[in-house]
Amino acid sequence: MVLLHRWVGLGMAAFLFVAGVTGAVISWDHELDEWLNPHLVEAPAQAAAAGPLLAPLALARQAEARHPQVEVTYVPLSVEPGHSLALFVEPRVNPKTGKLFTPGFNQVFVDPATGNELGRREWGAVWPISQENFVSFLYVLHYSLHLPTWGGIDRWGVWLMGIVALLWTLDCFTGLYLTLPAATRRQSGPSAAISRARAWWQRWLPAWKVRWRANAYKVNFDLHRAGSLWAWGLLLVLAFTAFSLNLYREVFFPAMSWVSDVTPSPSDTRTPAPLDRPIAPGVSFEAILPLAAQEAGRRGWPEPAGAIGYDRSVGIYTVQFFAPEDEHGAGGVGPRALYLDGQNGRVLGAREPWKGTAADLFVQAQFPVHSGRILGLPGRILVSALGLVVAMLSVTGVVIWWRKRRGRQER
Repeated sequence: MVLLHRWVGLGMAAFLFVAGVTGAVISWDHELDEWLNPHLVEAPAQAAAAGPLLAPLALARQAEARHPQVEVTYVPLSVEPGHSLALFVEPRVNPKTGKLFTPGFNQVFVDPATGNELGRREWGAVWPISQENFVSFLYVLHYSLHLPTWGGIDRWGVWLMGIVALLWTLDCFTGLYLTLPAATRRQSGPSAAISRARAWWQRWLPAWKVRWRANAYKVNFDLHRAGSLWAWGLLLVLAFTAFSLNLYREVFFPAMSWVSDVTPSPSDTRTPAPLDRPIAPGVSFEAILPLAAQEAGRRGWPEPAGAIGYDRSVGIYTVQFFAPEDEHGAGGVGPRALYLDGQNGRVLGAREPWKGTAADLFVQAQFPVHSGRILGLPGRILVSALGLVVAMLSVTGVVIWWRKRRGRQER
């Protein structure tokens, strides 16, 4: 067990350090992005406008007219006061080469009062790192390490970090086991059992403490052991949800379907198209939105349509229903959503928070739990602190190995 914990831990240390530090930062991704890039996020004309704003879908079509090499795939349907309209775009197929264009950006910011373009950027770009893409660079680094596309597959980094998360989940139990004291000699009788339990706890208690006045090695060792114990349950949840998110289609959803009754989303039932052969929609945003609003009214949903997006890999529209102030998640497991076929507008399914089988609720909770957004602001603070704990455990674990290795070599 010691060898298993040592070598699995060393193999994961660099990955978990990166994931911990970046996770502590991206818990505040929207706030940091607004602070770093007010020229993109803030819309002066929108803040001063007294009349109605321009229609978001009309602004999306204007952006496509300005940049014919891209198509808009995500449109917020309302914006917060003083904010710009942030459109996500993806490259079209170049008819001359049969390959995707390389426009150099995937996000366009528009003033919703005037239609003026405020700027463009490549969200998640790996290089060059700039003020505009710094936060998104960390976001993508957190879950995929920015590993490049190879063989037409762009998920190598996602799979790698998913495997690391799975090993981390299992290693949580190995690390916990190694902190436990040996069992005492068995004696008969209820009083003897209580005495054994009390003695066992007294021997385990030092593992929960840090000897701050000891030498540097002992403090480092105690930080690794005690830090792991105090945060053990939360670290296990963080590790498991990371595994479930990165290996969702490959491992998590099939495993959940095998052990329980899980309702697949429409995307889960379709095979994704190749990256350079996206599925073109047969129905426009403008035609989909009334269909979605009609279906939401039939279901009695009170929230307005907050955003519409099109997934080119499976040919499905998603219309989310939320108030503008809840766009970035105000707690819970996310907004209501409708899924519609991109070819004919047929309603394929719906997502309602906290509804479905027990397995459905478990699946819904994975990202909100991992990001801490299920608890709102307190949850985000907690996850940010846990990211720093993960980074600390990675460093202290490597130091323990290095000191013991040097001691063995000297002997």
